[in-house]
Amino acid sequence: MRILAVGCHPDDVEIACSGTLAKCVKRGDTVIVCHVSSGNLGHVIIPPDELTKIRAEEAKKAGRMAGIEVIPGGFDDLEIYDNNKEARDKMVDIIRYADPDVIITHDPNDYMPDHTAVSRLVFDASFTATLPNYPTKVNKVAKLVPIYYMDTLAGVNFNPTEYVDISEEIDLKINMLECHESQLVWMREHDNIDFADMVRTCSRYRGYQCGVDYAEGFRQCQVYLKGTAKRLLP
Repeated sequence: MRILAVGCHPDDVEIACSGTLAKCVKRGDTVIVCHVSSGNLGHVIIPPDELTKIRAEEAKKAGRMAGIEVIPGGFDDLEIYDNNKEARDKMVDIIRYADPDVIITHDPNDYMPDHTAVSRLVFDASFTATLPNYPTKVNKVAKLVPIYYMDTLAGVNFNPTEYVDISEEIDLKINMLECHESQLVWMREHDNIDFADMVRTCSRYRGYQCGVDYAEGFRQCQVYLKGTAKRLLP
């Protein structure tokens, strides 16, 4: 099976679903992660151009730890918004390139405008990519596939309908997150926030909900033709 996970910023997927993605790789799936935005506005001191390069390398390093291909979406922070044809066409190309059987992305009700915009973008592009007469740079027609929404930050206002046991992957998940030093080190030193500890705690909380040590929660997009009778998550 082929899995495409689309996050807004380079560390969003590590936070919400990297344990699941690592588990997918273990069962033999091909996993591709796309971070749509560069995360160039995600630091107080490091200038945007420099931060873009740093965060791209951090994302690739994290992906290599789990055998995941990482590709950029090509946008900077706050450049994704509704009715943005350029963004939709780029996402169509990404979906056609990845040829996924399952797509994972942000919940439509997440806390940040960039996250909710990416969620809507993926929803729109996942349909558009199936249209044979809609031309983009990638000359391929994608399948219409289920979308799973990954957990919100700290699980706020998110009620999972499916859980994935990541008890064996939790340390790898945290190590992947720690690759994003430009974010985690700054928060520890200047904001007194141990972000990795928060992510571990949230995974523990989801684990309590489903009777395992650590888990990640998901909610399936419930619209016509995106449902399935199969268990697709590991």
